[in-house]
Amino acid sequence: MTTTPFISRKGMTRRSMLGAALAAGPLAAVAGPAWADPAAPAVTRLVLPVPTGPHPVGTVQLHLVDRSRPDDIAGPGHFRELMATVWYPARDVQRYPVAPWMPAGALQAFLDDAGFSALAPLAPLTAGHVGAPVRQSGRRLPVVVFSHGAHSHQGDHTIMVQELASHGYAAVTVAHQYDTYTEFPDGRIAVPLHDRQAPTLPGDFAADLRFVLDCVEQLAAGCNPDVDHRELPAGLLGSLDPRRVGAFGWSKGGTATACATLADERIRAGLSLDGPMQMNPPLAGDLDRPFMMMSAVFNRATDPEAAALWSHLRGWRLNIQAQGAVHVSYGDNEALFPQVAKLLGWSGQQLQDVIGTLDPEQAVQIQQAYPLAFFDEHLRHRRGHLLDGPSPAFPAVTFLP
Repeated sequence: MTTTPFISRKGMTRRSMLGAALAAGPLAAVAGPAWADPAAPAVTRLVLPVPTGPHPVGTVQLHLVDRSRPDDIAGPGHFRELMATVWYPARDVQRYPVAPWMPAGALQAFLDDAGFSALAPLAPLTAGHVGAPVRQSGRRLPVVVFSHGAHSHQGDHTIMVQELASHGYAAVTVAHQYDTYTEFPDGRIAVPLHDRQAPTLPGDFAADLRFVLDCVEQLAAGCNPDVDHRELPAGLLGSLDPRRVGAFGWSKGGTATACATLADERIRAGLSLDGPMQMNPPLAGDLDRPFMMMSAVFNRATDPEAAALWSHLRGWRLNIQAQGAVHVSYGDNEALFPQVAKLLGWSGQQLQDVIGTLDPEQAVQIQQAYPLAFFDEHLRHRRGHLLDGPSPAFPAVTFLP
């Protein structure tokens, strides 16, 4: 299985993300010529699964600056700068354009770095409608914030994010500057920075999450945190509930979620998607709020850091693992790679080398069902039975004692 550097000062590795895995190793020899051949038949755009919730989804980007954190990389007078995206249940979406999986400039940079520039026209669209008005239900929306992995981007878990939004959550994704691909409103394209002094440790990601929670509180109070003062969708101001906040993240973002949840009591429930749990700053104290781990490569049996975190969870806790899952299995890769494999004529083994042996359709259903059940139980007090034990609907999911 191909690996790519995990940006950590401990030098560990992680499974590669979409573009890197496509471009690496034996897969490149299969994929490259097919995309480059001008005589090849036209192919349709890749697609993401439709959310299962009852509500259409709206989305809007926020340009945020944390003036409490000077940015030494950018130079004197600069502060930590982030892009964030809010996803929410919407109404009257027909007149509003559908959001792309990634902004065009960031997508091109992402694929250029992977050696797959020609893949850009096939990038999927999302279920989110840009600027659509927020659905009004008479009650404020519970909030979940999302942290991506190393050298990744906000959109890499769009399936989960838009699923939560379709079920009535406001989901806020964060682009962690210097370890992501993103695009700023003035046209600047940010890419991962290979600088060991850059603020890209899990603790830095966690500080970003906590700052975004400050912005959530501003939105809840009717204030627009966007530094460019761009117009927000109708109904967004005052619609978020800062008393019902959860956090989740993948890989390094899962570690950051644990860091932020330990440090900030505003986070009422935390979910890690195969986080390596290399805590920075080091693990200190216990956590008495609900925390769930969806494990694959970084499981407690083989990863001491994951086992150490588990021992510090004093409240409700749960650790599940899908048999056959690899590091990328709890994300959009499970929907996108099978489509790419079909277009390029990959063998079954080549596809498994990237996404593991977990059935892709079940993998998508797992990532739609389990995070929703977790946050429903701990932010909305909607008690279900999915988290009680093994389910015949998800035979691959095991509950780890």
